Amino acid sequence: MSAVHAGDFLEFCDRNPAPCPLIEMTHAGESEPRVAAPGADLRTDLPLYRVFRYGVRQPDVTDLRAIWRGDLVAFLLGCSFTFEAALQQHGIPVRHLEYGKNVSMYITDIPCRPAPPFEGPLVVSMRPIPDPLVSKAAAITRRFPLAHGAPVHVGDPHTIGISDLARPDSGDPIPIQADETPVFWACGVTPQVAAVNAKLDLLITHAPGHMFVTDLTCEDSSGG
Repeated sequence: MSAVHAGDFLEFCDRNPAPCPLIEMTHAGESEPRVAAPGADLRTDLPLYRVFRYGVRQPDVTDLRAIWRGDLVAFLLGCSFTFEAALQQHGIPVRHLEYGKNVSMYITDIPCRPAPPFEGPLVVSMRPIPDPLVSKAAAITRRFPLAHGAPVHVGDPHTIGISDLARPDSGDPIPIQADETPVFWACGVTPQVAAVNAKLDLLITHAPGHMFVTDLTCEDSSGG
């Protein structure tokens, strides 16, 4: 986004740390994330980008060099994919990986704290967790505040405005077995929705499930 709006978006991240765990903010025009991945290029090193002009989605692209501008500021936010290895290491299945699918993501009816012009609902990712392991999964993910941290909701999706788990707003539907509980984490699609709502002249985001891979380790996202 333009540097004109960067301060407001930074405030939105500060007010909503669960969906917006900030890893790095670049200087205007810089495409190299000097802290998270020195030598990388944010214009080319993501698998797929979404482009919006005044809130209207344009065709997805795989290279931004033709539209990159000298006033653009990039925000790198943490992702819940980071803690999935820790879940697996502790014997907690990650179903969407087992099925070769993307994680399910849903728009809730929980409002974020606004920082005009940025406002919108909380978006969550969902992972089915075996009933006896729900508390363990929450404890493990709480250690990763830069990867969205602990769950924001456990159980009945209707209480957070999700009417049908079989119809995610992004990602793939993941079946839930009788002995599993849906567990929901704050999702980095949240700030994308808020930024689209702001109808900026140019907004570029990663396509859901097509994140940037940094040089940071999983433990770098851990609180210890």
